[in-house]
Amino acid sequence: TSLLDALRGTNVVKGEAGGITQHIGAYQVTTKDKQKITFLDTPGHEAFTAMRARGAGITDIVVLVVAWDDGIMPQTIEAIQHTKAAGVPMIVAINKMDKPGADAARIRTALLQQDVQVEEMGGDVMDVEISAIKKTGLDDLLEKILLLAEVSEFKANPDRAAEGTVIEAKLDKGKGPLATVLIRRGTLKRGDIFVMGQEWGRVRAMTDDKGAQLKEAGPSMAVEVLGLNGVPQAGDVVTVVENEARAREVAEYRAGLANAKRTAGNGPANLEDMFSVLRAKKVQDFPLVIKADTQGSAEAIAGAVSKVGNEQIRAKVLLASTGGITESDVTLAKASGAPVIGFNVRANAKAREIAQQDGVALKYYDVIYDLIDDVK
Repeated sequence: TSLLDALRGTNVVKGEAGGITQHIGAYQVTTKDKQKITFLDTPGHEAFTAMRARGAGITDIVVLVVAWDDGIMPQTIEAIQHTKAAGVPMIVAINKMDKPGADAARIRTALLQQDVQVEEMGGDVMDVEISAIKKTGLDDLLEKILLLAEVSEFKANPDRAAEGTVIEAKLDKGKGPLATVLIRRGTLKRGDIFVMGQEWGRVRAMTDDKGAQLKEAGPSMAVEVLGLNGVPQAGDVVTVVENEARAREVAEYRAGLANAKRTAGNGPANLEDMFSVLRAKKVQDFPLVIKADTQGSAEAIAGAVSKVGNEQIRAKVLLASTGGITESDVTLAKASGAPVIGFNVRANAKAREIAQQDGVALKYYDVIYDLIDDVK
């Protein structure tokens, strides 16, 4: 957040710097050469995972902020896993370089253990040394983001009906249901009829991150949309349709599907079920999320499981860590269609509930051989 504040403070016209509302969770920064970059602020990784679970790789580039003195924290590792699973390019921003004794090499070496190789270590991940407080290295960071965007050829056609993704949604006392939408392609105009997940509506008004009213919004813009009939979910896809009848039809059909799924009472899928789904997809990797009581066990299990397999299929460990099974483990598993394996640990109540809803298999073991045999 301090980095984003610094970016907005330096790059937003001074008069507006204080007046930017944070509630939208996304905002645009204009660089010196009039290029625009939209930043999504992900407090925690919930939004990130939820969006990936719904199949919307919403970010084009991930900026991983690591403070050189804190080093690699559990959240950092989690963020790296999500980025890799989403298949998104990453730029590492090494922060707090204004502090005495600042040592960026420490972070570059530590990242190697997470299989992230920065350019200095012979890899292809760009890194930037910054100080959010002193506002140094910020232009360098923006330049690298634009360079990466150019190399990756991130382009979108503005001359078509809009498509986008819901970043956040809420019920406002005065305005009714509001959704923050990131436009992915096309242009969203006032008066357009749209469907967002199980909700539909007509764009009555749109405001940008500074609260200004807009008539239309093009690709990569984040806008708050007014005129929904209900509150959609974060990660829902936004599609513009030709008329209200069509919008209502699509929304009702989706609501029916969701309802049927809820009432079917599908208990946690077992390994066989998940395996048949994977087989149908002709997947080469069998993803697994592993939680164990000690770091040693987690590593041993991950190592043993990774050796299982042949040229047709092999196990792929998305996460192997210590502690009980939490909601974020289940969300990660759901996003990748993986079972969660607990070795001498159990899932908490909330995680069990989510697993039940999302059909994620939870498997418990206390003998490592049984675990390996099952995966085999």
